[in-house]
Amino acid sequence: MTILKSMTRRALMGIAGAAMMTSMMPAASFAQDVTIPIIVKDTTSFYWQIVLAGARQAGKDLGVNVPELGAQSESDINGQISILENAVAGSPAAVVISPTEFKALGKPIDEAAKSVPIIGIDSGADSQAFTSFLTTDNVQGGRIAADGLAAAIKEATGKEEGEVAIITSLPGVGSLDQRREGFLDQMKTKYPGITVVVDRFADGQATTGLNMMTDLITANPNIVGVFASNLIMAQGVGQAIAENKLGDKIKVIGFDSDEKTVGFLKEGVLAGLVVQDPYRMGYDGVKTALAVSKGEKVETFVDTGANLVTQANMTEPKMDALLNPKVN
Repeated sequence: MTILKSMTRRALMGIAGAAMMTSMMPAASFAQDVTIPIIVKDTTSFYWQIVLAGARQAGKDLGVNVPELGAQSESDINGQISILENAVAGSPAAVVISPTEFKALGKPIDEAAKSVPIIGIDSGADSQAFTSFLTTDNVQGGRIAADGLAAAIKEATGKEEGEVAIITSLPGVGSLDQRREGFLDQMKTKYPGITVVVDRFADGQATTGLNMMTDLITANPNIVGVFASNLIMAQGVGQAIAENKLGDKIKVIGFDSDEKTVGFLKEGVLAGLVVQDPYRMGYDGVKTALAVSKGEKVETFVDTGANLVTQANMTEPKMDALLNPKVN
């Protein structure tokens, strides 16, 4: 827990140091054709496709060329580093990036920022070079997940008690580490009757989440709840719950959404989804990058928000818009 808090502090320190970077960065000379690449963790995931859709629309609205870049898997750290280096070599006006891994992307981002402004979205890195950072408060997102899971368990059993698990997609990812931190802290301080008996990391694959949850069902028959802390894990864990028809017995809170997980929510396979605003991250990331490249002052940190969506509120206009974003 101490390491995670330290990581969070370093990420925030990087944001705090960004104001100095802004004043040091020369304004881009403005040709008609401004290029601002966006680099995501995984171009195949629905979550990142929403981010890219937001960035694409910003490009259209602002008259900016926005190359959509990223590896094929969130675990491809070296691939993202190479993509960043190649993007910077093209001398863009700025770069928008969501780092795949906190420590590994620190130095590459430091180096990139010597040439162009770097706007961070979604996940932090061990760097003080971000000019601006737009993300969900992921520690708070983890707390929201803990509250949602406790409420679902109480609704099913009449009490906030029992054994629960958390399954994290990958170790060392800033946003996921912070969600884990918030979840564990909230459970410890607010729900003394609930015990986290399983705290595991996967390898970024939905099938691994499926297999881990299937094993948990057998090895931990007293489990009453699970937090699957990103979309990929929510898909895998949800599939295991659906196949074993355990939606009434084991309550699952996922993070982020797509057609499959929204279907699970409607069917009662998942008890809730903590939903971010990835479209806004992509759109405002490009908008902020353009402003910085013009020499304009921007906020160093922007919280894009998170909401708990359940069967009870999923048809409300705000929640419906978050669950069904426009990706074209």
